[in-house]
Amino acid sequence: MTEGPQSRKARCLDDLRRRILTQALEPGVYLDEVALAETYAMSRPPLREVLNQLAGEGYVVLHQNRGAQVAPMTHKTLRNFFVAAPMIYAAVARLAAQNARPAQIMRLKDTQLLFRKAIRAGHTAERALLNERFHALIGEMADNEYLMPSLRRLLIDHTRISMTFYNPRNAALARQREVAADHHDRFIALIEAGDADAAAALAVAHWELSRAEIESFATPEGMQIPLGHAPGAVSQKGAP
Repeated sequence: MTEGPQSRKARCLDDLRRRILTQALEPGVYLDEVALAETYAMSRPPLREVLNQLAGEGYVVLHQNRGAQVAPMTHKTLRNFFVAAPMIYAAVARLAAQNARPAQIMRLKDTQLLFRKAIRAGHTAERALLNERFHALIGEMADNEYLMPSLRRLLIDHTRISMTFYNPRNAALARQREVAADHHDRFIALIEAGDADAAAALAVAHWELSRAEIESFATPEGMQIPLGHAPGAVSQKGAP
């Protein structure tokens, strides 16, 4: 069966998102439109529609006369990421607990099953992509048009950072990922129960776990380079 133009556009869009999130296309690299058009069997106009959509979602930056660039991760963007992440994740989790519908909760449970399966199989990229999907679903539950663009942008960089610093041989970090997976189960229970306060608190604790993991990756053993805690963040001993 011949693939139609809309199917090619959808495939191109999904594949480019995946390649950017997994850093197959590295931050800051410029995309070759001629090569992309050939790869996805598309003409330039529909390809540019795809790139415009990716720009609107925060995956790429469009430059006049230079084309599309994979969204860079600069010192400034990383600093802003660490400042904004706990606030946005907490707000999204609170609203999700207030607004989630049964069908959305079922999709979240299905995603969590796949997430744990990817962890057991040691599939780094699938784990990162399913984690992104899990938190994007919580964003859909929140149903807030002001928060969603910020959440999508956070998840792009959060996923790319996790790919950058992943180290499968670090046993301590493997344990942290198991705790993170347990947090996902707790998110589902709290959202299903409609416990907005506890869901928001768990979001901060979940962020602190992620922040600590990133700090461990970025800091050579024996050195301490704190990346900063969220205001009012709970310690892991006190995490829900």
